[in-house]
Amino acid sequence: MKKKVIINTLGCKVNQYESASFLCSFEESGCRMAEKGEDADIVVINTCAVTSKAGSQSRQTVRRLIRRHPQAKIVITGCYAQMAANELAEMVEPPVCIVGNGNKHLLVEAALRESDCDLTMLMGKILKKKEICHLPMRRFGNRTRAYLRVQDGCNNFCTYCIVPYTRGPSLSLNLAEIMSQANRFQQAGHKEIILTGIHVGMYGRDLEEESDIADLIFTLCQAHPDIRFRLSSIEPQEISDKLLRAMSICQNFMPHFHIPLQSGDDTILRRMHRGYDRETFRTVVNKCRATFPDAAIGIDILTGFPGEGAEEFANSRALLTELDATYFHVFPYSSRPGTPAATYKNQVPKAVREERVAELRLLGEEKKTAFYTRYLETKRPVLVEHKRNREGMLTGFSDNYIPVAFPGETNLMGKIIPIHLERIADTTVMGRYT
Repeated sequence: MKKKVIINTLGCKVNQYESASFLCSFEESGCRMAEKGEDADIVVINTCAVTSKAGSQSRQTVRRLIRRHPQAKIVITGCYAQMAANELAEMVEPPVCIVGNGNKHLLVEAALRESDCDLTMLMGKILKKKEICHLPMRRFGNRTRAYLRVQDGCNNFCTYCIVPYTRGPSLSLNLAEIMSQANRFQQAGHKEIILTGIHVGMYGRDLEEESDIADLIFTLCQAHPDIRFRLSSIEPQEISDKLLRAMSICQNFMPHFHIPLQSGDDTILRRMHRGYDRETFRTVVNKCRATFPDAAIGIDILTGFPGEGAEEFANSRALLTELDATYFHVFPYSSRPGTPAATYKNQVPKAVREERVAELRLLGEEKKTAFYTRYLETKRPVLVEHKRNREGMLTGFSDNYIPVAFPGETNLMGKIIPIHLERIADTTVMGRYT
């Protein structure tokens, strides 16, 4: 009888890519995904630790799934597992496997093994990792869009961030493997590929062959002209003229950027160890807008960092108000033990952080509405998802990342079709197939 597996994924696109690889490997080993309500034989939890809330959610998920599947073998991986392996080991009873980020390629084998796991072997020393985990897959689930992880790890050590300690140094996947994975995704019918990583702009700098993210984008777009490509979050100092030229040459690169700002105040940026100032960020966003007038430009902003007073917050808000951006991802500062910022004085009270988050999120909604309004009564190419929304509408994203819903036949799923954008309804733009 086939073993039944559940994979629960928290956190970033890299975790989602890795979980999709686990799924393929389990299926190739003769397992199947457990149906809703079924008791699982194996439960995999791919955790996150980017904020204290994410860590708390990871612990809650582990406890919930252990209660729900008391007879299952529990396999815990991801960033929270990397930073809190001992705590997790004390939370659960055997059989349990805790697999570090540097050994995710061993996860499925460990999960299927009848014997107990060797926790030392499976954790390893992530900061000494020399090679990226190889996690190929046939397909990215039943999705129209696939994530392709081309890089892992980070060398920046921003003062608030735990990720370099849980993911290790920046490591890149070699071009041959990336091209092979892109080919598999195309053969599986995926129409869009999102290049992702923990610090994707560092791609290629650790490889023997000379390469960078601009070269990679150009090569992939030229090799797969029928696939739409996007780039996940990229640091502002890595958006070079070369990168913008490569993107503009490729007709199948989608006009969409996601750029972390974190603070619009120069003093806070220095304390964060971000490596740029507000003027650099403004210049980068303006260059992106000039090169791609229709681009969606998303911005990450972290408010409530230690020492952020009213003046520093006002500087951030002023810069965000000025920029021609599309949406914001706003986060309150979250103290992570083991990071320098956790020891800084002038910690901002929780109530003040929450008030500032609410203010910036409201500004972000105004920006998003203005961007969507700009494209009403125009046509945009939309990749139609394989599922309908609650109202029975087909859904998808335009080339410039506008979420669209419209009536249509099921045979349109998985296709790229022109949609006339008509009106805004909450967080979606309603349209019609023309």
